[in-house]
Amino acid sequence: MESTAMQQSSAPVITGRTMRYRPLNLARWVIWSITALLMIVMPLIFTGGFAVTLMSQMGIMIIFALSYNMLLGQTGMLSFGHAVYSGLGAFIAVHVLNMVGAGKVWLPVSMLPLVGGLAGAFFGVLFGYVTTKKSGTTFAMITMGIGEMVFASSLMFPDFFGGEGGISTNRVVGESFLGLTFGPGRQVYYLIAIWCFVSMVAMYAWTQTPLGRIANAVRDNPERVEFIGYNTQRVRYLVLILSAFFAGIAGALSAINFEIVSAENVSAVRSGGVLLAAFIGGAGVFFGPVIGAIVFTLFAVALSDLTKAWLLYLGLFFVMMVMFVPGGIASLLLMQLPLVAKKQFGRMLPSYAQGAVAGVILLAAAILSVELIYKVQVDSANGTVMSLFGIAFDAGTLTPWIVAAVLWAVGCLAWRWAGSKVRAQLDAIQAETGGLA
Repeated sequence: MESTAMQQSSAPVITGRTMRYRPLNLARWVIWSITALLMIVMPLIFTGGFAVTLMSQMGIMIIFALSYNMLLGQTGMLSFGHAVYSGLGAFIAVHVLNMVGAGKVWLPVSMLPLVGGLAGAFFGVLFGYVTTKKSGTTFAMITMGIGEMVFASSLMFPDFFGGEGGISTNRVVGESFLGLTFGPGRQVYYLIAIWCFVSMVAMYAWTQTPLGRIANAVRDNPERVEFIGYNTQRVRYLVLILSAFFAGIAGALSAINFEIVSAENVSAVRSGGVLLAAFIGGAGVFFGPVIGAIVFTLFAVALSDLTKAWLLYLGLFFVMMVMFVPGGIASLLLMQLPLVAKKQFGRMLPSYAQGAVAGVILLAAAILSVELIYKVQVDSANGTVMSLFGIAFDAGTLTPWIVAAVLWAVGCLAWRWAGSKVRAQLDAIQAETGGLA
C-alpha cells in the first residue's frame, strides 16, 4: 500500500528553464498522522495498567520487528541471531542507567535508547564483518552460531551479564524533567511511543534512500548488482549495522520498561520471536512487521495470561499463515486495494462474512481440541474438570470430544462452501471490470 501511495514527494523538479513542484503526497501524510494520533490516544482510551503495559511492549516489538525486516524483507538476509544486537544494546543501556543512578554519569533517561542504539551498531560492526562475508543459508547459519556464542557468554561473564538472574535497575533516577520521572507506566509508554514513531519514520525514510534501493536490488538479483559494479557484501554489512542500531534502541527501551535485563534478551527464543513477527505480518511490505509485532505481542502477553498452551496456538497460527497466506497479513490487506479502487469491495462483504463465520467455527474447534488435549495430557494431575467459554465440563468424558469433532466437521464444510462463494464472487467481479490489477 505504501509502496504505491508514497512514490511522489514535494521536492522541486527543474526542467529546462522552468521549475515545477511535484504534488504533495497526501496519502503519506494521512497514514503517518493517523499512526501518531493512535499512539497518542490509545492510552487515553485503554487506561488499565495491563493495557498500557501491553501497548508498551507492542511499541518495543514494532521497532525490533522493523529493524529485523531491514535484513529480511529489504535485503533478503535471513538471520537467526538478531536478538544479539537488541540484547547487547539492552545490557549496555542497563549498565549506563545504573551508572546514572550512582551519579557517575549524567544522562537523561529519555536519551538512553540512543545509547542502546549505538551499542547495537557497535556490535553490528563487530559481528557483521564476519556474518556478511557470506549470504543466503550460510549467512543464516553464521548468525545462529553468533547468537549461541553470545548466549553462552551470558553465563560465562556474570560481571557484565549478571549471570542467571540478570541485571536489575531503576528507571526513576536523577531529577524529573517537566514532572516526568518515568515511574508511572503511562509515562514510560509515551517515551516508547515517541521513540517508536521516530524509528518507524527513520526506517521508512531509509527505504527511499539509494542504500535502501540497492539493498532491494541485492535481495532480488545480487549477481546483476555485482555486474554493474556494486559490492554486495558491503551493502549487506551497512544494512546490518543500521538494523543493529534500531534493534539496540528496542533493547534499551525494553530495559527501561522492565527494569531488568537477563540472558533471555540474547536468546534464540527472542530471535525466533522477531522472525515469527516479521513473517506473520508480511516481510515484503514495510508495515507488515508492524502488524506482525502487534499480533505476536497479543499472543505472548495477552493470550499467555489466558492459557498455558499459548505457544502451541502461536505455532499453529504461524504454520497456517505460511501454508495459506505466505505473504503475511499485509498481503491480505493489499489484495483488497483493487476492490476498493474499483468500488467493488462492498459486493465481497457478504462472502467475506460467510468465510468469517466458518473461520470462527474452525477456531472454536481448534481451541476446544487444544484445551482438551492439554488438560488430559499435561494438567490431568489437577483433575479433568475444566471451563471454557464460561462452560464447565469434564475433559475425561466423551461429550466434549464429540462436540469438538462435530465443530471440526461443520467448520470444514462451511469453510469449503464459503471459499467457493468468495472465488465465484471474485471471478464475477473480474469478468465485469476486466480484471483487478
